[in-house]
Amino acid sequence: MVPGRSPAAVARVLVDSPLPQLDRLFDYAVPAALVDEVVPGVRVSVPLRSAGRIADAWVVEVVAESEHGGELSELEALVSPVPVLAPEVWRLARAVADRAGGSASDVLRLAVPPRQVRVEKAWLAAREAAASASADADADADADADADADAEPEAALPPVEALPVQHYRSTDLAGLVRGRGRAAVEAVPLLVPTEGGDWIAAWAATAVELATIALADGDDAILAVPDHRDLEHVLTALAEVLPPERIVRLDSGQSNPDRYRALLRARSDDAVVVVGNRSVLLAPSARTGLVVVVDDGDESFAEPLAPYVHARDTALLRSSQQSTALVFLSHARSTDVQRLVEIGFLADVRPDPRYQPHVVPTAQQAAQDGFAAQARIPSTAWQEARAALEHGPVLVQVARPGHAPRLACADCGDIARCPVCGGPLHQRSAGAVPACAWCGALAVGWACPTCEGTRLRSVGSGATRTADELGRAFPGVKVVVSDGSRRLTRVDDEPAVVVAVRGAEPVAPGGYRAVLLLDGERMLARESLRVAEDCVRGWANAAALAARRAPVVLVGVGGAPAAALATWQLPRFASGELADRRDLRFPPAVRVATVTGTTEGVARALEALPDDVRRETLGPVEVPGGDRAVVRFDYARGAEVAQALRAEVVRAAVDRRKALGQGRGRALPTLRVRFDDVEPFAD
Repeated sequence: MVPGRSPAAVARVLVDSPLPQLDRLFDYAVPAALVDEVVPGVRVSVPLRSAGRIADAWVVEVVAESEHGGELSELEALVSPVPVLAPEVWRLARAVADRAGGSASDVLRLAVPPRQVRVEKAWLAAREAAASASADADADADADADADADAEPEAALPPVEALPVQHYRSTDLAGLVRGRGRAAVEAVPLLVPTEGGDWIAAWAATAVELATIALADGDDAILAVPDHRDLEHVLTALAEVLPPERIVRLDSGQSNPDRYRALLRARSDDAVVVVGNRSVLLAPSARTGLVVVVDDGDESFAEPLAPYVHARDTALLRSSQQSTALVFLSHARSTDVQRLVEIGFLADVRPDPRYQPHVVPTAQQAAQDGFAAQARIPSTAWQEARAALEHGPVLVQVARPGHAPRLACADCGDIARCPVCGGPLHQRSAGAVPACAWCGALAVGWACPTCEGTRLRSVGSGATRTADELGRAFPGVKVVVSDGSRRLTRVDDEPAVVVAVRGAEPVAPGGYRAVLLLDGERMLARESLRVAEDCVRGWANAAALAARRAPVVLVGVGGAPAAALATWQLPRFASGELADRRDLRFPPAVRVATVTGTTEGVARALEALPDDVRRETLGPVEVPGGDRAVVRFDYARGAEVAQALRAEVVRAAVDRRKALGQGRGRALPTLRVRFDDVEPFAD
């Protein structure tokens, strides 16, 4: 910029950088040649003061004057004229980052896919063609105004008719959506047919019915589901009632061009339903009327990338910012949603009780056949499966994929471990070379370090081994395996044994004639704060795939989880779990933040916290590379704690930069803070 000349406009930009010290808006002068093209939401490149580097950035707003008193650098270039960053997405990204003590640029990388030039050119050409057609239509309308004064312009798309919400008696869910209310809705454990002959989960039909209510009022709806199987249910249900122009799929399973195209479609002038996985909650939509999160307790909703914000929290922030209706829809709600119900933030909506599944816990039955009652598949389960196979498919849910989840030395019994990383060995299929479950290294020529034995034996049964055993037990019956390596979403309506790991169960037309839930004790033995609610959720989702009144046999599990499933009082179970957490001051009764780094860095971060918060800190404890502490605090203190820890993260990053500038031989470890980790006490 010429010294002494005021810029024609000032662009306030967010630099796309992982450095926490750059997580704020910077002012740049807009060159005169770009004044008409630089608008909020476009991508630009900007010069950085250090080493003459050029960085990409987002234009957040354009103002007439800068509050900065000095001279402004000019924008380097306009990267793209398409405003892909919507104002509502920027506000949400900023709020999400602030809540998690992270950077807004990290959130925007999740929200906006990489630029696709061909897609942009096609979108710009279509927009110019539409503008030209609209101008021609306006000219024709003005010319014919005297001849046809009563003519009305045709709508871009026909209006959407709101569908009635089925399976719910006393609660007016339509009124909840139109009144922008919030609710935890218990899904109906049922499969329903579509007009096209497919069978979908009833929760998918409910989500689509709620979406049509929002669309009928001219609002967008955002539907977030855990994975591709659930996405197929929703897309099938949407295709039955809406034209393709009203449906926008936006998920990580798409290619970058398809995701980019969907992002631009979501900014349509017509009301649409945007459906996808956790990142869909960051989709652009200025007139969002409804946000639905399906099965929020699913691990797929936990974001593995910084700032690690759970989809549930993103939905809560979006609903608050845009005053939308908010629905958490699931068979078994999470303790996080149960807390919101108990404090009155969410309404408690339950379906017609006539659709309760028929669950039989074998652990609560009297043993009639001695040791056989304690087998992995007791006689009750065998009898139910044999009878059901005369009419259709049977689902068998197991804990682990593969052939043998664990291997042990056949001589001394010690668990066989990888010689490379120490992880447990397993077999993916019968006769396969043992491999490490952690690093994948093949254990060729393995020898036991305890007794030097070379023979291995299986410990437990995975999906493929269970399928082999059931194939021998039911000769002539088709056996199907569905796990992470086999993406099955549907099976035929014929006698078959379907062995599936939790979360990978395919759909059978009309529902399974029986469901066997195996390995319950092994699932509950996993070390996790949320193991009980995760197991109940997985069992409930499998039970919902059964045909009406078909037996669902829960093997080897008693106590509160079995009672909750048998009586289908799943909210009561979540309430009991929450009460236990409240007594222990564990999440979600309180919020937590894990602080990891050098001993000095963690100590300095903890010193920055208020005294009452610091007194509730667990640790620090020694971990590889430094220390780790778990900070517990009430929800009302969230902004204060996030701000304090974020300041320490920035300071640690600046100190590291200074140390590198002084020519030290190695980089100092960076302080890392993670809020609301789903497993805060894991190693």
